[in-house]
Amino acid sequence: MGEHLSTIMGGAKKRSMAQMEKTQDQPDKGKEESSGQPKKGGKAKTVAEKRSRGLQAPDMNDPKFLGEVGKMSAITPYSLASQFNVKLSVAKDLLEELERRRLVTLVGGNARIRIYQPAAA
Repeated sequence: MGEHLSTIMGGAKKRSMAQMEKTQDQPDKGKEESSGQPKKGGKAKTVAEKRSRGLQAPDMNDPKFLGEVGKMSAITPYSLASQFNVKLSVAKDLLEELERRRLVTLVGGNARIRIYQPAAA
């Protein structure tokens, strides 16, 4: 009755011994095949490496940083975060600090996103 009740309730069926043995053997084979060349007709998938984002903001007085910001036509928190490999919250703080120093000016946006441009030199 326990097996019948689990299928009615939506649980997984109990596997036979042969099925359980097959699933134990498959991961071993999968590791061997994946380490070699891709299968015929299969496309090799490229896995994007996940980069850790830094919590440290770039130096605000660094001429290289200021030059890169000055070259950008429209500056958003996302564009700054992706270019300098920092978290989005750090990029927002950077932009607020740059605005306080009058190096960038707010040109648009709303409460969710702000759009800046370099201040006229």
